[in-house]
Amino acid sequence: MHGTDGSDGAERFAPVEAVVFDVGRVLFEWDLRHLYAPLIPDPAELDWFLTNVVTERWHFQHDEGRGVAEMLAERQAEFPDHAHLIEAWAYRFNDSIPGPVPGSFAIVEELSARGVPLYAITNFGAEFWAGFRPLHPIFDHFRDIVVSGVEKIAKPDPAIYRLAEARFGHAPGAMLFVDDNPANIAAVRACGWQGHLFRDSAAFSGELQARNMID
Repeated sequence: MHGTDGSDGAERFAPVEAVVFDVGRVLFEWDLRHLYAPLIPDPAELDWFLTNVVTERWHFQHDEGRGVAEMLAERQAEFPDHAHLIEAWAYRFNDSIPGPVPGSFAIVEELSARGVPLYAITNFGAEFWAGFRPLHPIFDHFRDIVVSGVEKIAKPDPAIYRLAEARFGHAPGAMLFVDDNPANIAAVRACGWQGHLFRDSAAFSGELQARNMID
């Protein structure tokens, strides 16, 4: 097993006071295809739509703080023939989140049971978060969650990690952040945090076992 910087050595045993989770693709699966596959049965058309109309890059504007109504009107004007499909993004966004990442909830629950302070930093639009968070009691284990769309700062901007440091109340080097995006992990490590690049819950569980944080 490797240390948090990808090298063998003692860094993986650096003390950790708190674990900070990403949400999308760490705690919950997220895929716009899951929303649109039932609405666009032709595979080629589906691929075109997700590449050109409702794309992850476009969606990211909401994570950064743009409002849904503004984005929706702008995109529908650009692609009027697909207006009804674009509207589905605004009103059925939760359908793009099919369920939990296998094994991740068990990790959260074990860490929480051991009294480890848990937090999250998520790139998530404020309006979509408001319609998603209340449905999932797993978040009750978290002491605080920094939501990019609320703060209008998104990962990997170092400012979001500095904000989290102030909110969470732990020194950067005492927090372990887990995220599936290499750019986010590189940025958080540059801010002095410990980081785990998430591939699957088994690998993350192994990291935590090596740190004697879970069984």
